[in-house]
Amino acid sequence: MRASDLVDAARRSLPSTRGRPSEAVLRRALSTSYYALFHCLAHTVADLLVGGPQSDRSEAAWRQAYRAIGHGHVKSCCKNKKIECFPDGITEFANTFVEMQEKREKADYNPTGEYYKPSVETDIAAVENAISAFESAPARDRRAFAVYVSMRIRP
Repeated sequence: MRASDLVDAARRSLPSTRGRPSEAVLRRALSTSYYALFHCLAHTVADLLVGGPQSDRSEAAWRQAYRAIGHGHVKSCCKNKKIECFPDGITEFANTFVEMQEKREKADYNPTGEYYKPSVETDIAAVENAISAFESAPARDRRAFAVYVSMRIRP
């Protein structure tokens, strides 16, 4: 699953016509845009720790690495002060990840929230920018971030 496909799906789910989209549509678009970030990171973890599609990799190991990250653990890592040691593109991604995960949780689980198309469109654009900044960061830094979010640190 490609992150760009999820961003496109979130954007396409918003009607281009005037009028207020249903709350369900707005909530689904927010949730889908968060999952674009999550799958971007999962794909990065798997590719940089196990190997990309052109490498001699074990598909089982690649899938295991892809599934290794957990939403809550990644969020905790991204909120930690240690994130400041990473370059701007990665810290932008981490900050957007935290913000969008919180918005996704509200969209999925808070029945009283209100959502508006312009703010959802802004969130989708922020996700797209964060993914672009992350993917532009050097592989060395993305690999270090992949290790940071996928492996627990022992005291």
